[in-house]
Amino acid sequence: MREFNITGNCAPDKHYMVDITEKLIQIKKLIDERKYFTINRARQYGKTTTRYALENYLNQNYLVINISFEGIGDSIFSEENSFTSELFNIFADSVSFMDQEREKELRSYGKSINNFKNLSKAFTRFCKAQSKKVVLIIDEVDKSSNNQLFLSFLGILRDKYLARNVNRDITFHSVILLGVYDVKNLKLKLGADEERKYNSPWNIATEFEVEMSFNIKEITTMLIEYEKDYKTGMNIEEISKEIYNFTSGYPFLVSKICKVIDEKLNKNWSIKGIEDAVKIILDEKNTLFDDLIKNLENYKEIYNSIFSIVVEGKRLTYNYDVYEKEIMFGILSKNIDNSLKVHNKIFEIRIYNYMIAKRGKEQGEILTYEYRTKFITNNKLDMTLVLNKFQELMYDEFRNKDSKFIEREGRLLFLCFLKPIINGIGFYYVEAETRMDNRMDLIVNYGNEEHIIELKIWHGENYEHNAFIQLAKYLESKRKDKGYLVSFSFNKNKEYKKGWKKYSKKDIYAIVV
Repeated sequence: MREFNITGNCAPDKHYMVDITEKLIQIKKLIDERKYFTINRARQYGKTTTRYALENYLNQNYLVINISFEGIGDSIFSEENSFTSELFNIFADSVSFMDQEREKELRSYGKSINNFKNLSKAFTRFCKAQSKKVVLIIDEVDKSSNNQLFLSFLGILRDKYLARNVNRDITFHSVILLGVYDVKNLKLKLGADEERKYNSPWNIATEFEVEMSFNIKEITTMLIEYEKDYKTGMNIEEISKEIYNFTSGYPFLVSKICKVIDEKLNKNWSIKGIEDAVKIILDEKNTLFDDLIKNLENYKEIYNSIFSIVVEGKRLTYNYDVYEKEIMFGILSKNIDNSLKVHNKIFEIRIYNYMIAKRGKEQGEILTYEYRTKFITNNKLDMTLVLNKFQELMYDEFRNKDSKFIEREGRLLFLCFLKPIINGIGFYYVEAETRMDNRMDLIVNYGNEEHIIELKIWHGENYEHNAFIQLAKYLESKRKDKGYLVSFSFNKNKEYKKGWKKYSKKDIYAIVV
């Protein structure tokens, strides 16, 4: 029986897989047009699985040389002779289990090569001798992208590409490089004795605009295959939408949710099952989250950008030159209004949890003994009491803080207060689409209840009135009759008000802090 796979590449006979045929069609169109391009996406984004699927998809029409620079060691990059003499052997190794005749042929072309000039000529001879056009795929180019020999190799491929276009050379029909970093931005030093003069060795690459994340329809194709085997009775369309809602189609996270439901949650293919799976995933340590947190810790500019979006609610306009790392690492993506957003809800919750823990470690826990009380009775969370205690905390501990601190930190303070109360049982996330105009809608699930809280910066009575209207509309969209409003006010003479109000037939409990 097949399983959901989250490590390495997926195989159709062993794993439940999303049907990516539409993506392969789009990629083949670039290859048919003789394009050279890069597929640079974040880690665990399905690049290697796509690489093998693409090889199978192309084999009928093309001769595909499909290699990876991962695991070949460093000695090959020690000098020009070793790199150029070994490259055709790497080509041969890639086909050794499938085509021994092709393996022998490739090794024969690699004989007597000891420099890039000879390597270039061997490429021409090999491509000219083939009955099919040759496509070269190179995975894990990040492993060698800081090596001068590898950059010189890209320079050779570029020069042959340019010569081919004016009918002065025969070379690979298409070359595809895969990795996290955008190889087009690598720089090639022009001379050993020159100062920092650079030129891109891959400026010939065309833009790769194929969407590599999974859409709802594609997620559905995987669940249909699973349902054929297990007949769980799940609502496939509903489940696909909810998985997409939490993952935005990030391939690893899509498969991870499915794997947790299948193997750890007794095949509970429901909305509740997905939420339970997300809770389990958020508490796990894995390489994807390790990379996410490492990038937040190692790059101050990334942390500041994310903080501006998720805590301060700022609108940052998409600009790849300014936010290159955040986008390249898959942390941020583009909204339809050209603003930036955290790529998916799971990333966002994990980032909030990290920021909460970081603040607790540096400044102490928010929920101290003085503010602990019995917030939960009969598995029901008393959200009114939570808000009252938070108001009490803000009055006692933070009323003398300046307004800039509260505007910047206020919403994070509330999450720091809330998380230990619901930790382990409850579940929260921010509705990113509503995070604008100093407003943030927080969804808190505890037991069988869903609590909707709007966190709002208070700027006067009119703003307060609009906040009630906005929350009432949002409650209506979620089919809820009750909600909560937390207003952060910077008025020195403010009254710490609290109480229930009715707006548009909705009951709203509001506090001012």
